[in-house]
Amino acid sequence: MSLHSNAVITPEQYLEMERKAECRSEYYQGVIYTKSCGNAFHSVITVNLAAELRQALKKRRCFVYSTDLRLRVTPSGLYTYPDVMVICDEPFFCDDRKDTVTNPVLIVEVLSNSTEAHDRGFKLAQYRKLDSLREYVLVSQHEPRIERYLRQPDDPWLYNESAGLDGSLRMESVGCTIALAEIYDKVEFAAGTG
Repeated sequence: MSLHSNAVITPEQYLEMERKAECRSEYYQGVIYTKSCGNAFHSVITVNLAAELRQALKKRRCFVYSTDLRLRVTPSGLYTYPDVMVICDEPFFCDDRKDTVTNPVLIVEVLSNSTEAHDRGFKLAQYRKLDSLREYVLVSQHEPRIERYLRQPDDPWLYNESAGLDGSLRMESVGCTIALAEIYDKVEFAAGTG
């Protein structure tokens, strides 16, 4: 993430600029940050996971969104574009433009060298503020390994990890299981990591 401007702006000003922009940026407490770009494997993993989720949830009232839909975590805090989000029942939008949602039950971020620390630390802390969120999933693109944080009934978060192409990812928030081999289909790993 790189700083886009050092001027402090309101969320309304950010949304107005973002809706006209050619490239996406994220917003946090008055500051705009340039969103980093992914690579081919990041994109393949994101599409694979979104496609598998869509298929698994096809008969349920759940919507699977990828990087094109903005998420507002708090009204004056973080506005961002998760790699994959799932919203069940009705999406709640922050205004009548219907381009910014507020109620995902599941968020997935595909890790990259430039965003991993940010996704593990800052975004995890921010996403936990969402009352709707039940599960946060971090997907490695360098090895077949997925980490999952699941909100418990009394609000602590339970950590779980799945690894290896013969493993599977159980997403309790949406009641489905996906094989890691499907998530990592057509992804090439360095020797010894698959």
